[in-house]
Amino acid sequence: MEGLQPQILEDLVRVRMPFGKYKDRLICDLPVSYLEWFANKGFPQGKLGMLLSTMLVIKSNGLDYLLAPLKRKPK
Repeated sequence: MEGLQPQILEDLVRVRMPFGKYKDRLICDLPVSYLEWFANKGFPQGKLGMLLSTMLVIKSNGLDYLLAPLKRKPK
């Protein structure tokens, strides 16, 4: 990994799930069980997969609070 990329954190609170059971829900609001399901089945390719796997790491380590200031920030 090449250092912290703040845009990734911004994307977690702005990008919505484009398909499936949780379509239109923000990535940061997806339940950990859904993220774990993807981890077992395989994350999608590209940016979406990277965001989902990043969110799983954040939630699995109890770091959700780091996103709270970004969620309150105006778009």
